Amino acid sequence: MYAWIWRHLPGPVAAKLVLAIVLVLAVAALLLFVVFPWLDPMLPFNQVSVTN
Repeated sequence: MYAWIWRHLPGPVAAKLVLAIVLVLAVAALLLFVVFPWLDPMLPFNQVSVTN
């Protein structure tokens, strides 16, 4: 998969590297600001205290 992405990025190696870094940062931002907040209420980790 990564080789496919690398082959389809335009430009020389330096441009590909910059574009790959931007792509990784965009995916991380999408996960942190959209996907994880949407998923948070559905996860069972909200109750962290032990009850009797």
